[in-house]
Amino acid sequence: MANDVLIVDDSEFMRNLLREILEEEFEIVGEAENGVEAVETYKEEDPDLVMMDIVMPIRNGIEATDEIKQYDADSHVIMCTSIGQEEKMKKAVKAGADGYITKPFQKPSVMEAINDVISA
Repeated sequence: MANDVLIVDDSEFMRNLLREILEEEFEIVGEAENGVEAVETYKEEDPDLVMMDIVMPIRNGIEATDEIKQYDADSHVIMCTSIGQEEKMKKAVKAGADGYITKPFQKPSVMEAINDVISA
């Protein structure tokens, strides 16, 4: 089971929401606001799991996921998407995303997505 989680989202509100959902069961080892920070923090912290937003400035979540997967093929990335981003999700899966959750999300759906990815 994943213990260390990196949260990536350009919205501080969404990062805080994910932190509240996850911090009881996981250690949050870092947060990032864009894809560039996500890759840098991943390389520094080596988390077990990344919760990655798709739409972000500088480098989006699809590009960051692709770079993380090239760096570490065994990484686990769950994309956080908004309703209506099906085409972007297809690109995210092609880039290596292991799963996804749809905003706005609740704790049960987040935990289910994590369990599906980690136990696969």
